[in-house]
Amino acid sequence: MIRNCVFFRFRPEVPQDERDAIYAGLNALVGRLPGLLSAQFGPNASPEGLGQGFNHGFIMDFADDAARDHYLVDPDHAQAGARLVASLQGGRDGLIVFDLEMNGA
Repeated sequence: MIRNCVFFRFRPEVPQDERDAIYAGLNALVGRLPGLLSAQFGPNASPEGLGQGFNHGFIMDFADDAARDHYLVDPDHAQAGARLVASLQGGRDGLIVFDLEMNGA
């Protein structure tokens, strides 16, 4: 299984309804794209203060590399991703993507 972890900095003026719409667009891919198992979204809840300004994020779980790779080139993912990037401080620089191989999961 691949866990796709995405952390980002929304621009402060992006309203909650736009944030929710971005999440809804990404979440709509679950069940539509083969092997996209789940998605979870939300603000950073860590009390450690080590988020370096990355105040929101999401994770998506994929059955395998092939499912993740299909997601990466999917046109609906590209559209949702562009909407997300347009709402971030610094555009793409306001985003970190990190994929973990979940051994035994």
